[in-house]
Amino acid sequence: MTIHHSKTANILIVDDEPANVLLLQRILEKDGYTQLHTTTNPLEVEALYSARDFDLVLLDINMPLLDGFGVMEKLMAIEAVRGNYPPILVLTASADLDTRLRALKSGAKDFVTKPFERVEILSRIENMLEVRTLHNQIRQQNVLLEEKVAERTQKLEEKANELQETRLEIIRRLGRAADYRDNETGTHIIRMSKYSELLGRACGMSDDEAELLLNASPMHDIGKIGTPDNILLKPGKLNASEWEVMKKHAEIGAEILSGHPSELIELSSLIALTHHEKWDGTGYPRELKGEAIPLVARVVALTDVFDALTSRRPYKDAWSVDAALKEINALSAKHFDPTLVPIFNEIIGDIVAIKDQYSDTNAFR
Repeated sequence: MTIHHSKTANILIVDDEPANVLLLQRILEKDGYTQLHTTTNPLEVEALYSARDFDLVLLDINMPLLDGFGVMEKLMAIEAVRGNYPPILVLTASADLDTRLRALKSGAKDFVTKPFERVEILSRIENMLEVRTLHNQIRQQNVLLEEKVAERTQKLEEKANELQETRLEIIRRLGRAADYRDNETGTHIIRMSKYSELLGRACGMSDDEAELLLNASPMHDIGKIGTPDNILLKPGKLNASEWEVMKKHAEIGAEILSGHPSELIELSSLIALTHHEKWDGTGYPRELKGEAIPLVARVVALTDVFDALTSRRPYKDAWSVDAALKEINALSAKHFDPTLVPIFNEIIGDIVAIKDQYSDTNAFR
């Protein structure tokens, strides 16, 4: 599904430094955006936001009188009444993990670290406007369904399926966004989620359980949006302190996805938190061991590694399927569930068929 958004999107720029406001305004105007609103006074934001339905807010964190966290608290109170998607993109000179986690909990949906690159901030803005568009479509569909439910039961079911597909599309797009930050391709999440569904069925999951796993697993690495770029994109080996920050992405992902009663979102949160645990207890973040690791996480751990090994990346060549299987077999009862490894070997023909169908050179299907 292709989402289009208008260059007439209403965008509010909030930064106490006039030079930063002017820079952002020029970047956006040059890219064709026409409805730009700005303020250098954070105390004005509440009134501005209440008076207009903004599609995006570019918000500085470090401001006098009222910092970005205080501003977000006021905006979230407004959206609690409106029921809208809070479109907040945080601008911060601080790349530390605590600031990012606090911003996520306060309502931010993404970050840009100052000083920022023009291409990066335009890409982040475009991604957020796409998600905003998807959210608005969901809300409009809900209104339509509520009006017609009594007399159009069959139509309601069709629209509900459409709504569910839109929700799944958001999940897929957010999963792809996390992949792109890590120099992954969008087809990675398609392959590994389909591998996971196949392995789930083969190890005894019901059709409903396997389908839920298919739709939840694309969000396994969503927490990487909270990992600083200098660590996530570092070309060399991470040092000990950098690795500790990198490992936090599992908890960040679980936090992003927590607090919603949806069975799909709850499972996505569980997978995000536990898919880096290892059978022998040497994984992270909780060093769970054996069957203390949820089955869905044990499945995703195996399929994620297989796809990583057999995919080409800027820093490595793709392994052959035989070489990847040999590595997975060697790590049975260490990294991977020893009951899943032989099952994975048995279904490798179907796995390869999925790999070929959704190769990086093919278009999304």
